[in-house]
Amino acid sequence: MLTVTLGFGTIGWIDDYRKVVERNPKGLSARTKFLWQSLIGIVAAVYLAFAVSAPSSAKIFDLFTAWVGSGFSMTLPSNADLILPFFKNIAYPLGVWGFIVLTYFVIVGTSNAVNLTDGLDGLAIMPAVMIAGALGIFAVFCGALAGAGLGFLWFNAYPAEVFMGDVGALAIGAALGTVAVIVRQEIVLLIMGGVFVAETLSVMLQVMYFKWSGGKRIFRMAPLHHHYELSGWKESQVVVRFWIITMMLVLFGLSTLKLR
Repeated sequence: MLTVTLGFGTIGWIDDYRKVVERNPKGLSARTKFLWQSLIGIVAAVYLAFAVSAPSSAKIFDLFTAWVGSGFSMTLPSNADLILPFFKNIAYPLGVWGFIVLTYFVIVGTSNAVNLTDGLDGLAIMPAVMIAGALGIFAVFCGALAGAGLGFLWFNAYPAEVFMGDVGALAIGAALGTVAVIVRQEIVLLIMGGVFVAETLSVMLQVMYFKWSGGKRIFRMAPLHHHYELSGWKESQVVVRFWIITMMLVLFGLSTLKLR
């Protein structure tokens, strides 16, 4: 988990270094950034497929070699199944390839979603703190992440004295995604991170509609928080209201655990 976080953080650090120190406004190209994110995401996904399934860390390599020896057709044990919220005894087997694909999208997607949300003072870090605090039920690491995030928020709250940058946003998003995969709560992460999801979808929809319509826009500006700014909301209003939405989504996500 730490390796994934450091890997994505390094990508963000290089991007920030080029922008801030070398005065290159483009930083890393989007293609280069996505390439490295994908490489790390795929390696992490393959490793987690067997780390989650193996009874102990000593058996991870044995499980991997068994999969290769089976002609890549071996299935994974039930503890690697996709758990559905609200249902105690319903889980879907993903298979090795399904697990790898899902994990890749969860890690890379969450990393970029947090990065897209990091556009206003305190907007990204507080939802990340709340989600990490909720996932702390499963993983102690998340408690440390939430505590560090609150310390960062002290200086990142409006008007910000310190900025997260790609180095922080990509790393935090990757950490949340990785933890969700390890504790088998990918769908719960999707619920709790609804603000991150909305921000990402707003960018995707804006770009697709702009190309399809020949220059028209759905939102005044994407990501979504800029749309509300241009609609007359103050920065502090956007941030606090997105915090409130995240708080409600986190509570809803936690309720699914109780119902199970």
